[in-house]
Amino acid sequence: MDNGLPFLKMHGAGNDFVVLDARTDPITLTTAQSTLLADRRRGIGCDQIILIEPSASADAFMRTLNADGSEAGACGNATRCVAALLAAETGARALTIETNAGHLAAIIKGPNLVEIDMGEPRLDWQDIPLLEAMDTLHLRLALGPVEDPAACSMGNPHATFFVEDFRHLALDTIGPRLESARIFPERANIGFARIEAKDRIRLRVWERGAGLTLACGSGACAALVNANRRGLADRRGEIEMDGGILTITWREDNHVLMEGPVAMTCQGTLAPELLPA
Repeated sequence: MDNGLPFLKMHGAGNDFVVLDARTDPITLTTAQSTLLADRRRGIGCDQIILIEPSASADAFMRTLNADGSEAGACGNATRCVAALLAAETGARALTIETNAGHLAAIIKGPNLVEIDMGEPRLDWQDIPLLEAMDTLHLRLALGPVEDPAACSMGNPHATFFVEDFRHLALDTIGPRLESARIFPERANIGFARIEAKDRIRLRVWERGAGLTLACGSGACAALVNANRRGLADRRGEIEMDGGILTITWREDNHVLMEGPVAMTCQGTLAPELLPA
């Protein structure tokens, strides 16, 4: 720590992360430190901060902090990045990453291409969670031009609205209001999905605690699951987001696989004012 704290900047399809290695020396960030680090003008800038910590039951534990300092259960794009880092260290092609949402299996599919088994979607209202018993395929929720979303949990809560056009949606306005809607006691990630074909969905996501992002891995999984539940999509398809494309497969054994790219942006050392006390 005396010589500064090394960091890596990575992204998965544009969803970007500041990655800190806490496997040897523990790192604790306050909310103020997290928000400063994530600030794109005063800090390094990112959607999420990732702490790689030791695990007794996996190759590593991945802790995910949102840009507002809140802790997320899982982040699919970040899991791919962490898996790629660990694979580069060890040469392993198959790894397991422990998260607050459970253990996620990763397979290195090729150069800068990683597949994550995101586990089974949770579809009961209590598992998402919702405030009260409700049909998760048709939530009683509407705001302006959007209504009737479907919900599921992919380790964190998601609601997917199916839309015809993004051009007239003020996502910066309706996103935060929907994220904090009364029916979501833990807030929610809000997806806006346009079905382009049975195997292709255009998606934008307002992420809980991070805002409008270029990509959201768990949101892409939720979009395919919810679209399939509605009869709008197949169990495998490409999810196109502002930052790139993820391939999502909802297998017959109920597990959801997410395949997509990872990239290193830069590396450096945190300035003293950004360091944990």
